[in-house]
Amino acid sequence: MALHLDSNTNHKLFTGHGAGYVAVNGQIYQRPVVVLPEELRTDWPATDFVSLNESHFDYFLALKPEVLLLGTGTKQHFAHPNLYRELIRARISIEFMDTPAACRTYNILVAEDRKVVAAVLIHP
Repeated sequence: MALHLDSNTNHKLFTGHGAGYVAVNGQIYQRPVVVLPEELRTDWPATDFVSLNESHFDYFLALKPEVLLLGTGTKQHFAHPNLYRELIRARISIEFMDTPAACRTYNILVAEDRKVVAAVLIHP
């Protein structure tokens, strides 16, 4: 599915998603990515939802978002709160969504100038 990009911004926005990929500002990624309004990261070591552990969530502490959107793939999954307890302590909200919903929600929150991070898992 294609999403529309506001070309008057320098923000990183999702411009598409589908089976096995997401697109950010027109660039296709077929691996998990972390997207912030100012940058895109490919160094998050997560590979799939089942293998997520505390360190995968602790990665986001240094980024200090208001909201973390975790795109869990084609279906919405919820992690046990013990895995992200440090985010809770840091008062970082976390929302688990399927990846298409995370992409759409991220774009809306960026447009509202919110301090948001989207981490999306890609399933083939």
